[in-house]
Formats: sequence, C-alpha cells, structure tokens
Amino acid sequence: MPVLDSYLFFSGNCAPAMRFYERTLGGTLQTMMTYGQSPDPDHCPAGSADLVMHASLKLGDRTLMASDVPPSMGPKPMAGFSLSLAYGTPEEARRIFDALAQGGSVTMPMTKTFWAETFGMLVDPFGTPWMVSGGMPAA
Repeated sequence: MPVLDSYLFFSGNCAPAMRFYERTLGGTLQTMMTYGQSPDPDHCPAGSADLVMHASLKLGDRTLMASDVPPSMGPKPMAGFSLSLAYGTPEEARRIFDALAQGGSVTMPMTKTFWAETFGMLVDPFGTPWMVSGGMPAA
C-alpha cells in the first residue's frame, strides 16, 4: 500500500518553520540539510548555501518534509492545499490550533461541526494553511 505524506516549500524560512512544527506538534526532526551541505556542489544554487535543501519531521507514522526554494526560483506562496490534523479530544485540538495560530491568522475559528466536536482553519506564521479537528460528535 502506498504512503502519502506532505512536502512543503518555503521561501527562506524552512528551518525555523520545521523547528516550530517539531515543538508545537511534538514530532521529531529527523533531517535538516542545507544546500551547502550537499556532497554535490551542483546542488547548491547561488545564494542558497544556508537554505534548507531537505528536512523531515516524523509525526506518528507520518512524515512532513520540506525545503527552501532557491532564491533564483523566486518566492512561491503556499496555496491550493491545507494540512489536516485530527485529535481525539476537542481540548487537544484547541491547544494545537491556538499554538499554530499564534502569529498567524485564523481563517475559520474553532467551532462544532457535524463531523467533529471542534474544527477550525488557520494559516500559521510561516504561511502554511492548516485544518484542525478534535473529537467526534455524540451520536
């Protein structure tokens, strides 16, 4: 069976974003390699030596991967997707939602829905869109 994980592209702030996700989500940062650390100098575009070439964060049985886009490719805003987190309780979902939203923007406040006791949407301070849900409604 295939495994589907997410890969994010940042415009120079991949390292602090991945450290923030590690602290906030409780994962383990497994890899953080800069372009300058590549064994092949051809993989280090001008001006990108200190940017992240590849990072991976283990979160449960999933992996969130990311890198910085080299400056020559220009900044690319994140659009057309959201990362989705689901928690067993509304309290845990609210705690994570609030932590991710700090310094970012809430696009839909946490509220009860027909599929979860609480659900909300936000864009974190690094530009990543999230959907957070917690608890299943009582039948």
